[in-house]
Amino acid sequence: MRITTRGRYALRATLALSLLGKEGKPVPVSDLSEYEDISPVFLEQIFFRLRKAGIVDSVRGANGGFYFARPPESLTARTILLAAGEDLGDAPCDKHALSCDRADCCPSHRVWVDLNTLMNNYLESLTLTSILDRRTAAP
Repeated sequence: MRITTRGRYALRATLALSLLGKEGKPVPVSDLSEYEDISPVFLEQIFFRLRKAGIVDSVRGANGGFYFARPPESLTARTILLAAGEDLGDAPCDKHALSCDRADCCPSHRVWVDLNTLMNNYLESLTLTSILDRRTAAP
């Protein structure tokens, strides 16, 4: 599993939206961009994907911006990453099993499949709220 810059920024931006968007008020891209030091153009592209996935919604105009379409406590890191277009699918060797002449006898195949399952389960267990709570907890 490889998380791209887009995926990392999507998670950062949604966490920033959780912090800045108190009481469901829309947060302008410019505020999110400044808070996270991410290009506003890139954030617009990310939020377009998140809006298409039903994670955020937006309001246009002077008091416009993005807000969550669903409660942050119900949104997981995995949901955000998938909506951003990350490939959290099977292990690379599993994707090529049909063309791999070692697929039936490869002793490491199960390691990669199991690792992929563990990572996806972990990302699914992390809600935006729980990530922010961990930030304020003692190390």
